[in-house]
Amino acid sequence: MVRTITVTGMSCEGCEQNIEESLQELDGVIQVSADHESESVEVGTDDDVRENDIHAAIKDAGYQVA
Repeated sequence: MVRTITVTGMSCEGCEQNIEESLQELDGVIQVSADHESESVEVGTDDDVRENDIHAAIKDAGYQVA
């Protein structure tokens, strides 16, 4: 399952890397691609990964889910 999430607060490639690393630590995350220019993150996961867990990981990394 691929989810696209709008994320605010990213301003550079370093921000993208922070979010990608944070999400890759979640069990069941297969791939992550963040793009600060479009303010979006695509997350590929197993079906049992909860969206709340994805949002929490993004917030823990210091960014906001829109």
